[in-house]
Amino acid sequence: MLNMALKNLLNLLNFKGCHLNIRVNGQFHQYVHINRPIYQLTAVLTARPGNCLMFSTSASIQNKPFPVLQNVDINASVMPKFSASQTQMEDAVTNYQKLLSLAVQGGGEKAIKRQRMQRKLLAEERLSLLLDDESDFLELSPLAGMGMDYGNVPRAGLITGIGLVNGVYCMLLINDATVKGGTVYPITLKKQLRAQEIAEQNHLPCVYVIDSGGGYLPLQAEIFPDKNHGGRVFYNEAILSAKGIPQIAVVCGSCTAGGAYIPVMANEAIIINKIGRIFLGGPPLVKAATGEVITADDLGGAVLHSTVSGCTDHYADTEEEAFAICKDGVASFNISSNPTPEEWDAPQWDSQELIGLAPTNIDDYNVYRILARVIDGSRFHEFKALYGTSVVTGFCRIEGYLVGVVANKGEITGDGALKGAHFITLCSDRSIPLVFLQNSFHHSDSKEPLSGEQLGETVKNHGKMLSALTLASVPKLTVVVGGSYGMNNYLMAGRSMSPNFLFVWPSAKIGAMELQSMVTHMSEAGPSSAQSHEKEVKDKLSREMSAVFCSSRLWDDGIIVPQDTRQVLGRCLRIVSQTSRGRDVKVMSQGGQTERGTSRVIRM
Repeated sequence: MLNMALKNLLNLLNFKGCHLNIRVNGQFHQYVHINRPIYQLTAVLTARPGNCLMFSTSASIQNKPFPVLQNVDINASVMPKFSASQTQMEDAVTNYQKLLSLAVQGGGEKAIKRQRMQRKLLAEERLSLLLDDESDFLELSPLAGMGMDYGNVPRAGLITGIGLVNGVYCMLLINDATVKGGTVYPITLKKQLRAQEIAEQNHLPCVYVIDSGGGYLPLQAEIFPDKNHGGRVFYNEAILSAKGIPQIAVVCGSCTAGGAYIPVMANEAIIINKIGRIFLGGPPLVKAATGEVITADDLGGAVLHSTVSGCTDHYADTEEEAFAICKDGVASFNISSNPTPEEWDAPQWDSQELIGLAPTNIDDYNVYRILARVIDGSRFHEFKALYGTSVVTGFCRIEGYLVGVVANKGEITGDGALKGAHFITLCSDRSIPLVFLQNSFHHSDSKEPLSGEQLGETVKNHGKMLSALTLASVPKLTVVVGGSYGMNNYLMAGRSMSPNFLFVWPSAKIGAMELQSMVTHMSEAGPSSAQSHEKEVKDKLSREMSAVFCSSRLWDDGIIVPQDTRQVLGRCLRIVSQTSRGRDVKVMSQGGQTERGTSRVIRM
């Protein structure tokens, strides 16, 4: 009844597009007529006997920036491809959710029971005690560690993510002792280093919740000696502190061997009596080396480290007390956040339709349909719309934040790269975050090959876009919505270009080149026996290019279902907008002069 009255009202007033604010019997409603919003229309409706609606209206022109995208409906001509894509995506989502449900179970019932017997909380329960709002927690790479050569390591034995602790966005790193006793595998270490990298990039305080038995020694060659192995965790802690990024550690379990340095290198450390212990070698090692029998608490317990060694700063009798102290510690970090937008327009097209808009080939891809379901009000100000059309660039808002969008439609041509470089530089100069939507399917093989001169020009322009991307001093958020192949992966802020965050849709594919092209190339280049095993090669490559395989190896920061894209991007934009205050300190030498006669500034 109400919708019909509104429709008649719009026809009567002959408005091409408007926003309606409606009061029905004293209750306020908002109705958005899908088109370019030019007018702000207020209608007061009163219900009368006999199902009649009486209304009075007033209208005023409201200029909103950026035009609404056009021709992005799911019409009859699009529906067959939409349905096929939806079926494919739903299968991919089902597979992803099945693996995710397995990963979040941790080490299983037996390990959980053992944790309970030790009177320790589970990792998820510790997370709940820390967070202001569990629904606002952005977990990173939950599939990491699944299907590894050395077996499944659910969540890599470590929960990492970003959430509000006393109103401050923090990077949380929480060991899950139900997974292999908290043992550090190579994938665990990789996940921990990535969390620290994100914290440094986005200036996020770190909270370490430690309950770990140390490194998995049979794989020590993959976790100890190299630059990005175990020692890098401590290096990163020092760098974070020097940059004024606070770190706090809660020791609520074993903190053994190299892991003992994590709490002592944090700015503050909290230890829990009877369950928290810090030592380089436990009681068995002491007995083997010296013959002395000593308890774990006497060797490295809460009383010792809080009263004698001074390794910890706070003593707690319970985990609940420890996390309360931790939250108070975060409140003392002196963090200031930029104001966040208080209101914004929802997209004028349904975000749920994104599940059928994932591209299966280049002919299916309409980036404007995706944008219309992600950005505020579906309003987009395109830049260089008629030039370099392999790349779409333009300005819009996502949950109130102004962003620059770079989206590729297949292979990036030389003109497209030149346009991309120009736009990236523009955004960097204006301090506007960049959002990259990757889809790098190749064009048809019937396309005429480029001449040597054209190839040279393309490579040169690719280099310009890579340089602009590398040097851009603004946050970069990447979402792989389709294929991500070869050089296009790099040009569109793939992992090697260090975006602040990188997410993939469940049906995404990532590889050096498209699957069939790679199989053909390997068959032609390899021995004749390789041709007879083409199916096995194709199956192996297909598995290794899948989103699940990539995410389990931390080539991204997680898989997101298409309809959550806007929400995840909005949350990331809130996170990157947070800044930290620090104070400049001059480091003095023993003689009272600054080192080398000049000031060395450390952010503390």
